[in-house]
Amino acid sequence: MAALKKIEVVAGVITAGAELPCECGVGLRYFATQRGYGDFKGFWEFPGGKMEAGETREEALARELKEELAVDVDVGDFICTVEHDYPKFHLTMHCFCCTIKTGTPTLLEHEAARWLTYEELSALQWCPADVKVVEAL
Repeated sequence: MAALKKIEVVAGVITAGAELPCECGVGLRYFATQRGYGDFKGFWEFPGGKMEAGETREEALARELKEELAVDVDVGDFICTVEHDYPKFHLTMHCFCCTIKTGTPTLLEHEAARWLTYEELSALQWCPADVKVVEAL
C-alpha cells in the first residue's frame, strides 16, 4: 500500500470576549467555519490553510485568515499539533489562538460561520482533525 500524501496546515482558534485568548471563561466565544467543498462539505472547522515555502506557522496563519475571512489577526499562543489520517492524505495541523485586530469576518471560502460559547462547541459536526482541537480546548 502506498504511503499517504502528507499535508501540513495551520488553523486559528479565533476568540473574542476575554482578556486572555483561549482561556475558558464566561463570555468567551470561539469562531467556527463550515466547509463548502470537498469530502467534508458541511462539516465545521477552525479556519486556516496550507503553509507556503519560507513562512513561519504564525505568518502562514495570518495570511490564510486574511485570504479566507478578510481579517487581520494577532496570532497568540500555540494550542496543539494534530496528526490525523484521512482516507486520501495524512494531515499535520498546527493550531494557535488568535484574536481579530481589524476587520469583520467575511466568508470568502466557507459556507457558514458561527461564534460559539465553549459549551456549544460540542454541538457541531466537526471535521475529524478539528475534533481533536475541540478536545484540546
